[in-house]
Amino acid sequence: MPDDRTTAVTWPTAYPQGYAVVDVETTGLARDDRIVSAAVYRLDAQGNVEDHWYTLVNPERDPGPVWIHGLTSDVLEGAPLFPEIAAEFAARLDGRVLVAHNAMFDWQMIAREYARAESTAPVRQRLCTIALAKELALPLPNHKLATLAAHFGVVQQRAHNALDDARVLAEAFRPSLHAAAERNVRLPLLECRPLTEWASSAAPERPRVGHQSSYGGGAAASYRMNSWRPSRKRPACPHPNPGRYEADRPLKQGMRVAFSGDTSVDRELLEDRTVEAGLHVATSVSRLTSLLVTNDPDAPTSKTLKAKSFGTPVVDEAAYTQLLRDVAPADG
Repeated sequence: MPDDRTTAVTWPTAYPQGYAVVDVETTGLARDDRIVSAAVYRLDAQGNVEDHWYTLVNPERDPGPVWIHGLTSDVLEGAPLFPEIAAEFAARLDGRVLVAHNAMFDWQMIAREYARAESTAPVRQRLCTIALAKELALPLPNHKLATLAAHFGVVQQRAHNALDDARVLAEAFRPSLHAAAERNVRLPLLECRPLTEWASSAAPERPRVGHQSSYGGGAAASYRMNSWRPSRKRPACPHPNPGRYEADRPLKQGMRVAFSGDTSVDRELLEDRTVEAGLHVATSVSRLTSLLVTNDPDAPTSKTLKAKSFGTPVVDEAAYTQLLRDVAPADG
């Protein structure tokens, strides 16, 4: 990794004193999904690497999309359970800002694991490198990790390997942090609130590690059967509504997005991604709604019926998650 510690930068006094660059690989995206591997690169206040750590985690169930993370049930069967690595993981997060690419996802997965272990992660703030790239107005065609890495000349060796993804992100975060410091850019820090409620109502039975099954349509149903709920209130959208979404054009910050029906990704996680992208989550459909996201546009729900009557654009979840990757900044 290039080292320019001697570069003269007047460091903003409000910047954090340390960072934990994190990547987790998981069995899926739903609320009952589990972490199968985790990596942390600890950085000092200027983004210099102090050390790194990696572990596999036995998720006690089907490992999910093996074709993505490469971790089979055989590999994970002898790995430690999350409660067995929770203390070491916490020690590496303690007192630092959690940094991740799409940080809300990593934070939610980590927070849920700690809640299951009847504990909390010692994290008070997170920083999403997608949000930082947007603050810096980096000339990126999209906000994939590989694209951010390529912008800074960082070579990715094993995509979706937690240790290599964390390394790549650490190497890309450091020049981003220095660019922010040089321009005195306010870092897009967000509060991390632990999950405070867990109802032990039965989650769906899923195969444990050692009994691998196909990964498929259970995710949409699975998250509805348990009751993880983040204890937080969404902030108001800071951007004006630019109007309706237009097909073949990007979303724009400030647009009002409503959701209807079941989603394969946990609804609250999808709404969190929406808020972090600078969009407004609308609880109902009106003439001001920019877009309705639904996987069943023909369902006779009040939202879909109103969307048809108002001529509100409708897209499905898959199309929407693609649109979320590249949201245009607000006017002005």
